[in-house]
Formats: sequence, structure tokens, C-alpha cells
Amino acid sequence: MFKEFKEFAMKGNLIDMAVGFVMGGAFATVVTAFIQGVFLPLLAPIMGGMDLSSLTFTISPEVVNAAGEVTQPAAIIELGLFISALISFIIVAFVMFLIIKGMNAMKKKEEAAPSEPPRQEVLLEEIRNLLAKGAK
Repeated sequence: MFKEFKEFAMKGNLIDMAVGFVMGGAFATVVTAFIQGVFLPLLAPIMGGMDLSSLTFTISPEVVNAAGEVTQPAAIIELGLFISALISFIIVAFVMFLIIKGMNAMKKKEEAAPSEPPRQEVLLEEIRNLLAKGAK
């Protein structure tokens, strides 16, 4: 059983997939850092100084008792986090689209590469076929 698992785990496709997951996670982290640290701060002056990443909508405020303790926390929708995640997703999806499109273009070139065999080989095959017919 261990031998079978080792053969399965060492297959090229599985290792390629694992590397892809690690690279995808690292790329997503870079894109998130770009969105939070570069894109949204650049977008803030255009939107009148509003920090889009901290955009929230309060459904119900927190309830505080007489002693100042929070008895019921506020219900808040964090729209900025959602917008940030949506922008990150669009960037990652677009980059993956470009990568797959490039891979498909390379694959088509590889498939188109085989051409007709040389004329000598075609003639030799015809002679072989004629000799095979004559021997019957």
C-alpha cells in the first residue's frame, strides 16, 4: 500500500498541481497586497478622499448597558473588504486567463508542427504495399 501511495504521489501531474497551488497562493497574496497597499490608496483621491477598504454599512448599532459593557455587538457589513476581494479576484482571474490563452497558443503550434513525411518515405511505403499485394 505504501509503495502504491509513493508511486501515486510521485507522479508528475500531482507534483505539478501542488506547485501550481503554492504559486497560485503566493500570487494571490501579492495581488492582495497590491490592491490594499497601492490600488485602493491611489483610488482614494479620485473618490474624494474616501478609503474604500474601510467602507462599512452598519445594520444595527452595538447595544451598551448602563455599566458601559457591550451587550449586543453591532451588525456591520464590510463592503470595502468585499470590493477589495472582488478586485483581487478579477485580477487573478484575468492573469490566469492570459496564462491559459498563451499555453493554448503554444499547444496549437506544437500540434501544427508535424508535416508530411519526405517524398522518399512515401515512395518506399508505396513500394512496400505493392510488394505485399504481389506476394498474396
